[in-house]
Amino acid sequence: MEYTTLGSTGMEVSEICIGCLNFGSGLRDGWDSTVGEEKSIEIIERAIDLGINYFDTANVYSQGESEEILGTALEGYDRDELVVATKVHGEMGDGPNRGGLSRKSIEQELQHSLDRLGVDTIDLYQIHRWDHDTPIEQTLRSLDDLVRQNRVRYIGASSMWAHQFQEALHVSDRLGLERFATMQNHYNPAYREEEREMLPLCENEGIGVVPWSPLARGFLAYPHDEDELARDDEAVSPRPYREGGGIEINERVQELAEQKTVTMAQIALAWHLHKDWVTAPIVGVETVEHVEEAVEATEIELSESDVEYLEEPYETVWISGHE
Repeated sequence: MEYTTLGSTGMEVSEICIGCLNFGSGLRDGWDSTVGEEKSIEIIERAIDLGINYFDTANVYSQGESEEILGTALEGYDRDELVVATKVHGEMGDGPNRGGLSRKSIEQELQHSLDRLGVDTIDLYQIHRWDHDTPIEQTLRSLDDLVRQNRVRYIGASSMWAHQFQEALHVSDRLGLERFATMQNHYNPAYREEEREMLPLCENEGIGVVPWSPLARGFLAYPHDEDELARDDEAVSPRPYREGGGIEINERVQELAEQKTVTMAQIALAWHLHKDWVTAPIVGVETVEHVEEAVEATEIELSESDVEYLEEPYETVWISGHE
């Protein structure tokens, strides 16, 4: 496993980040794709064995159960070598003040996350989405306080418009507050709208990029006429993967995979690892085999012509992921 620096943080992270969305027992987007605690811990332990040191979760994943499982799995390991990231914003149950990015919500949700993860400090604390009801100045002052209290080491952001992210960076600079160091955004060969504004902005500002859905919810892991799981997911929470040349991209991923005798998922991950502005794709896994497959993808070489061949059919699609 190779390691790279996460943006301007100085932290070294593995080229593959394990996404912990599937760890737990709750429904995700209205359908069940989660794995239980025993299997989740097995996955985490195998990932560490293979050199992965970067794990990404969120308070809303199985309503906190994902954080609990990750915390349990990491007991006994040298935490100094591991990088644990979690997020805040989503609703944690019914009633007022259960979500959003107000000072109250951030402070109370951070404490809950610390307790579930079993740590005193979170390496990377990310806002899961933009909060239209809370001024960004309040959110950034709250996050800055957490860094100064050593309850959070670095802060990051997730899917939003580039102008919102630029505003947040400007406010931090103007007020002398901690800056967002990372952007976790929606990006894969079948969805490349982030290349228009967000990714150039991140490159210019020295922001670490950790894309979510690098396999397009499974669309790039199977031939487009076989990915029943991805199609079920689309019915609940639509994504534009089958539009804008997506079908042909899927076929070209399959073609390259056959030529190189690897899986389609490995080709899609290799594509990310050949993009200079990507730090580490966040790979959601459901089995130990998925982890091993992701790690093997780091050894796949794609030529410039391979990358161009995968990208050539792409056409503009509707913006997805900011919701």
